[in-house]
Amino acid sequence: MNTEAIGAWAGQVWQALNEADVLGLKQLKKMAKLKNEKEVFAAIGWLAREGKIVIQTNPEDEKDLLFSLSGDK
Repeated sequence: MNTEAIGAWAGQVWQALNEADVLGLKQLKKMAKLKNEKEVFAAIGWLAREGKIVIQTNPEDEKDLLFSLSGDK
């Protein structure tokens, strides 16, 4: 895992969220076409550092997280 790979994964996650608005972890992994949750979380960390992602608890299942793009796309 290197910064180039993480940046590419972040782009895939951003694209998936841009198309779907709000996604749970499993949906995000599938739509972004990432292999595992480690890749998803690395990408989310990248986007969070840039202030481009919103992370919230799913009100229907508090163990699940929901991800969306911030207003500053």
